[in-house]
Amino acid sequence: MRKEYLEIGEIVSTHGVKGEVRVQPWCDSPQFIRQFQTLYFDKEGKNAVNITACRSHGNVALLKLKGVDTPEEARALRGTVLFMRRADANLPEGSYFIQELLDCQVFDADTGVLYGAIHAVSPTGANDVWHIEKDGREYLLPAIREVIVSVDVAAGKIEIRPMKGIFDEAEYAD
Repeated sequence: MRKEYLEIGEIVSTHGVKGEVRVQPWCDSPQFIRQFQTLYFDKEGKNAVNITACRSHGNVALLKLKGVDTPEEARALRGTVLFMRRADANLPEGSYFIQELLDCQVFDADTGVLYGAIHAVSPTGANDVWHIEKDGREYLLPAIREVIVSVDVAAGKIEIRPMKGIFDEAEYAD
């Protein structure tokens, strides 16, 4: 489901003596965070913080937040999750965030059968794997072009053509 504010990363430590924070990004790369001038301390967007400087440092982003000027002030933010406003993100048309897939309903593109809802996504390197849950059972679906027909996160609906065996209800003998 499309959300207005999405988690972008967590403040994991401080950096230097001027109040910079180290952010572990929960996005593709630390460079993605560089496009934002404002982030939020809450998922409702009520507690905004301006970014005065941002740079990549290995696999983390180093941020200088307005009003955070000492290592002590930065240390007090450790463990804080930062949120971005989705409308501020520069994404190509048809792209979406993993968080937006969560709770989307997955249907068969040909029959309309409901397979369940996505409750988790696992990156595997070659492709993501969507964890679909229905009636207490979990199914693993490879998120590949041959399987995914359409994704409409605004409507919370995904259509697929599953590979043989993924949703089969075969019983296995002991």
